[in-house]
Amino acid sequence: MKNFTKFNILSFILFLLLVSGANAQITKIRGSIKDAITNEPLPFVNISFKNSSIGTVTNTDGIFFFETRTPTDSLIISFVGYETQIRAIQKNKYQEFNILLNPKSVYLDEIVILPSENPAHPILRSIIANKKYNNPTYLNSYTYQVYNKLEIDVNNVDDDFKKNSFLRDFQFIFDYVDTNAITGKTFLPVFITETFSDYYFNRDPKIEKEIITATKISGFDNESLSQFTGKMYQKINIYENFETVFEPGFVSPIADFGLLYYKYYLLDSAFIDNHWCYQISFIPKRTMERTFRGDFWVHDTTFAIKKIQMRMAKDVNINYINDFVAEYEFKQLDNKVWFLSHDNLFFDFNIRDKATGFFGRNSSDYINISYNKELPTEIKALSDNVVVKEDALKQEDGFWDNYRPVDLTARERDIYKMVDSIQGVPIYRTYEKIAGMFAMYHYEIGYFELGPYYKTYSFNEIEGNRLRLSGRTSNKFSTKLMISSFIAYGDKDNRLKYGGGVLYIFNKNPRKAISFDYKHDMQQLGQSPNALTEDNFFTSILRRNPNYKLSLVNDFSTSYDHEWFQGFSNKLSFNYKQIEPTEYIPFQRLSGLDTLPLNNLTISEITLNIRYAQNEKYLRGEFERFSLGTSKPIFNIFFTVGLNNVLQSQYEYYKISANVSHKVPLSPFGYFKYIIDGGIVFGSVPYPLLKLHEGNETYAFDKYAFNMMNYYEFASDKYISIYAEQHFQGFFFNRIPLLKKLELREVVSGKFLYGELSKKHQNVMLYPEGLYSLSKPYYEVSAGIENILKIFRVDAMWRLSYLDHENIDRFGIRLAVQIVF
Repeated sequence: MKNFTKFNILSFILFLLLVSGANAQITKIRGSIKDAITNEPLPFVNISFKNSSIGTVTNTDGIFFFETRTPTDSLIISFVGYETQIRAIQKNKYQEFNILLNPKSVYLDEIVILPSENPAHPILRSIIANKKYNNPTYLNSYTYQVYNKLEIDVNNVDDDFKKNSFLRDFQFIFDYVDTNAITGKTFLPVFITETFSDYYFNRDPKIEKEIITATKISGFDNESLSQFTGKMYQKINIYENFETVFEPGFVSPIADFGLLYYKYYLLDSAFIDNHWCYQISFIPKRTMERTFRGDFWVHDTTFAIKKIQMRMAKDVNINYINDFVAEYEFKQLDNKVWFLSHDNLFFDFNIRDKATGFFGRNSSDYINISYNKELPTEIKALSDNVVVKEDALKQEDGFWDNYRPVDLTARERDIYKMVDSIQGVPIYRTYEKIAGMFAMYHYEIGYFELGPYYKTYSFNEIEGNRLRLSGRTSNKFSTKLMISSFIAYGDKDNRLKYGGGVLYIFNKNPRKAISFDYKHDMQQLGQSPNALTEDNFFTSILRRNPNYKLSLVNDFSTSYDHEWFQGFSNKLSFNYKQIEPTEYIPFQRLSGLDTLPLNNLTISEITLNIRYAQNEKYLRGEFERFSLGTSKPIFNIFFTVGLNNVLQSQYEYYKISANVSHKVPLSPFGYFKYIIDGGIVFGSVPYPLLKLHEGNETYAFDKYAFNMMNYYEFASDKYISIYAEQHFQGFFFNRIPLLKKLELREVVSGKFLYGELSKKHQNVMLYPEGLYSLSKPYYEVSAGIENILKIFRVDAMWRLSYLDHENIDRFGIRLAVQIVF
């Protein structure tokens, strides 16, 4: 497949999800504790191994869980006002306990209780006051080495799953089924990665760099995937007010305003590694909010967090993540600075609670930590934030055996063997291609890939029923050169359309590539780059107006992409177009008092694009790459020159345009998005070369278009547009009893457009009927609900200006399909 990687075992994971509709060194304990008389769950009960500091407390539902490599032979369960119990355990096994504690009678003298402050609150205030000393991001600089381990498991592996006929040839994998201590679900480990990396941080100027020195991925030898196995993209800082867990907005248990979101309880005090610490438990004040539950130990002198376990609160309005648990341990350096020494992250992903999903588990060990030292010059000079060393994937097994901080368990070692066994089964390759087809819209046949399949059939008013056959070469053909082509035919216009292209990759990172494309096909001028293409089946069924505004275009383009360093790139392109008129989109000009038709419009132009997106992350494949975004604004500038008398082109003109877009976290109120776009056209040009403002004549929501505007409705030679959108992520609905269970989310947006249009362009080509200039601003607004059934968004939209135009709607409904957490 072209996109991202050759999926290999990840495609097999997807296949396991589609068909579903040994544990030798770890002791796993899970259970519940209740009052023996009332049968009520008991929160904050202490559970620990005898003669050990390893333990935990029950949550508000009386549930507890933990895993350890160093158990003793018994558990001690203790709680104020109840008789202490001791339970024998079996080492190196998963076991569950349902414990009933008996209340004990305690006779006390008369006690007078006076109102006083919660003893946990002064400690919390001291934690907040000392953040500037304990938060590592306040250090001038720091570096460390990190060993990172990531595992993915398919969960809810029951008997029905095992009996699935598609898995008949893979029955051996069920020998590796295990049980998770956190959720109690059975799971099948299918993927594991290990990584050693060097991490560098500088506060001013802000520098974050990671060099991955060694990586081992079950079933893979792909450098592009290796960049995501380090720590750069997996960071949570508990000292920040909001924690990023796939989406911003989870309130930290030690946020400056934590008292607004959490209840705190002082549970215990004890020595941990010769530091006297207080144990504090926390629970959310309200349901549905993005908060945690758990407990932490805090040092009594520096008020630094010694260790913390936090679990995602129940009923949080977040998609696909059933559970999330994070555990962090810190150590003091030089009796001064506290620094992270170990962490564990656990995710439970499921579309439905009892359906087959998967676990994601990540653990990291931090070693060789140093701070407040000048970063090496060669590190500062690195153009990329993440660098994978050339030999990172070539380390032998002996290297890992010698340098792992903690040995792999027998079960973890077996994952590597199991992946090799899976890939050795003949039917596996077929299943991999089927799963890849669903993900990448192409089906691989040797050196070729057929697709995208959603363009095979479509229909419109010009072509009638349109059939298309398209394909491209596969990675088996080449990982440098990709050749693509298509042929299409409409039964109404009886005309053949066709095209082809060549893409050559000189270098993937930083990207350097050249492309050549030609097509003789129908195009919709004035369509946004984000819109569904006209030969898309879904465009056909979602159209709200009959589309007579397509044009037949001979289009040749070539471009060169050059990424100078991460986030900064140029694209130089040449484009030749010959556009044919239609009875609905005529090309005419004045000659005295007469109107003369034009046979076609021919243009040649060169465009230079300058793009800057600081710290933008990509998931890279052999040919294509997918942006994972950035927390910074993204800037684009375009310079275009129209070339007169080049390949029979007819016009000389100049264009300049620029845009900026940004996603701004506004927790706890969700996030805000905006796009500002503007441009100017110099010279006298026919109307197809003006800025034809992006309309949308489908029911599909398009954030880059004016959704209540028609195609060919407005044109400008000077313009500015603003798009603003606020996603509240359930901030209001979560407080309404009848709505919060539906996990719906609110979204509002607005669009503004202002432009000017000189009359001189009419001398070149007459405007078609229905094309207007902007004599005043254009506005449209919307209010919508997203997260309907987790994937749908529906917007009610209002057009607020130019209401006297023909064939327009003042009100409309738009639909979008989106995958959001």
